Amino acid sequence: MKNRREFLKQSTGLLGLSVLDFTKTNKPLLSFSTLGCPTWDFSQVLQHANKNQYSGIEIRGIKGNLDLPSHPIFSQSNLAATRRQVADAGLKIVNLGSSANMHFLDSKKRQSNLDEAKKFIDLANQLACPFIRVFPNDLPKDQPENETVNAIIQGLIELGNYAKTSGVKVLLESHGKVIKSDMLLHIMQETNHKNVGLVWDFFNMWSVTKEPPAQVYQILKKYILHTHIKDAIVTEAGEKYTLLGEGNAPVKEALHALKSGGYSGYYSFEWEKLWHPEIAEPEIAIPHYSKNFSNYWL
Repeated sequence: MKNRREFLKQSTGLLGLSVLDFTKTNKPLLSFSTLGCPTWDFSQVLQHANKNQYSGIEIRGIKGNLDLPSHPIFSQSNLAATRRQVADAGLKIVNLGSSANMHFLDSKKRQSNLDEAKKFIDLANQLACPFIRVFPNDLPKDQPENETVNAIIQGLIELGNYAKTSGVKVLLESHGKVIKSDMLLHIMQETNHKNVGLVWDFFNMWSVTKEPPAQVYQILKKYILHTHIKDAIVTEAGEKYTLLGEGNAPVKEALHALKSGGYSGYYSFEWEKLWHPEIAEPEIAIPHYSKNFSNYWL
């Protein structure tokens, strides 16, 4: 009887654990980029994230200041207090968005952008933030495309090596003119670095290439460590950003591909308010995203 009771107790415990794990793995991790709230100070960012049940924040500038490594709240004298402030809000900094571009062949521009990315890696390490974002970003007509692509690859390798001992990964966003799945796959395969991956912005790709997100995900799945999610009405005349679910972007297809494919990272809302001041205020858009995301999580 004793052995049976112990068996039942252990079995029940394991069953309970499996249920808890299942629930946990099926709850999406939500974050938002501070690109969407360019007038908020850091305390407001944390307050709204906590209030609206986000679990992470992606920092792309604070009050319009994009140079995060030089921002006062990240100075050596304030860094510990900033980390405590984030932890006390029950949040995690999940990505730092640099403006570093990897496509330059000009040696001075190239070095300047690599140096910027390295400063972001150092800051991410100090903040226990797992990722920084860099851009590919262009395929200039006055540069041979193969040389530009190789420059992007070599830049990622250099940054990956720099980040080796930090625990930080350098993520290339599908952005600018480097948005075709075959080119991104080539860049990732040739870079072949454990500290390098992708930020998948399905909208940046689909709005231009019209590649189905489900197909793109299968191609790039191995490298996708972070995402940017947004919706828009896309017509031949251009695109107009909308609240989640109010556009015609294939959001449902992209999110289904991520979920069914086992993606376990953050679904980060990128509301481009800094670049598009005419779109809805963050007080509207940020709560709307967290409240309506569950409509896609079936």
